[in-house]
Amino acid sequence: MPDESVDTKQNPGITRRTFLGRTLAGGAALFGGSDVIFGAASAAAPMATNPTFQLGGDLTVNRLGFGAMRITGEGIWGWPADRDKALKVLRRAVELGVNLIDTADAYGPETSELLIAEALYPYPKGLVIATKGGLTRPGPGQWVPNGRPEHLKQAVDGSLKRLRLNRLDLYQLHTVDRKVPLEQSLGSLKEMQDAGKIRHVGLSNVSTQEIERARKIFPIVSVQNEYNIQDRSSEGVLVYCEKESLGFIPWFPIGGGRGLKPENAVETAARDHGVSVFQVALAWLLQRSPVMLPIPGTSSIAHLEENVAAAKINLSPAEWKAIDALAGQG
Repeated sequence: MPDESVDTKQNPGITRRTFLGRTLAGGAALFGGSDVIFGAASAAAPMATNPTFQLGGDLTVNRLGFGAMRITGEGIWGWPADRDKALKVLRRAVELGVNLIDTADAYGPETSELLIAEALYPYPKGLVIATKGGLTRPGPGQWVPNGRPEHLKQAVDGSLKRLRLNRLDLYQLHTVDRKVPLEQSLGSLKEMQDAGKIRHVGLSNVSTQEIERARKIFPIVSVQNEYNIQDRSSEGVLVYCEKESLGFIPWFPIGGGRGLKPENAVETAARDHGVSVFQVALAWLLQRSPVMLPIPGTSSIAHLEENVAAAKINLSPAEWKAIDALAGQG
């Protein structure tokens, strides 16, 4: 499965512009220019207040990361229309304190990884680039699983070359290929890990049972499933990750807002805090769980700054509860 707003039926998800048109039409309050804004925590937060998370016990990441899918061309295909702008977005993310960048060989394909290296290599100390393999792109809008061991080994080597790395800090199986036994797919990643090419392994678009099967082969440090205010279908997986101290990376973190009533709790909180509905959606996720690692993606510096500023928003327990009640609506 692809990430963010592309679903398994190859239908594009709701865009930021459409969501905003359906909710609060107002300007976003941006915080702090180039200042690093992570670390603001509220004693009133219903749950999580920790600003960082330890991936695998040895990689400290700020919990609000960046998803590098949208820096590619239209339809997640080819080079972006404005390559220089894409490079500036990546550099600005790091300036703002982001040190977890999520990508995949399927984004472009290959384009996202190449842009990351062009913009950021040599990489600053502490930057974690998490990439993925196991989905192929025969054409625009097409996402075809390929979990064959020989393909995954080639995918790891390809990502290493494009990212100019000797070892990948976090490599994630992008999806489970139903035509290939999971143990075979993961076995090839274990070989690459044993060869020193992968530091930690994560999974994407998986069930709790599949996580448990994977953990019989090697430690799993993260899971990346769709999760947002409306879509809590992976709630059980999130609870499992909390119990086992695994990072949970929600894709499409801002969610859809489809069918919400005009005066919903997200709009109300956004208006009261003087921020955008997208910032509220991210703030809600950060307070939802200490293992939550949202990776909102964008090709716009203004939207990037807006997203990162969400780490400063402290929803009251009443606000958080009201938003939490929106699960499944629409």
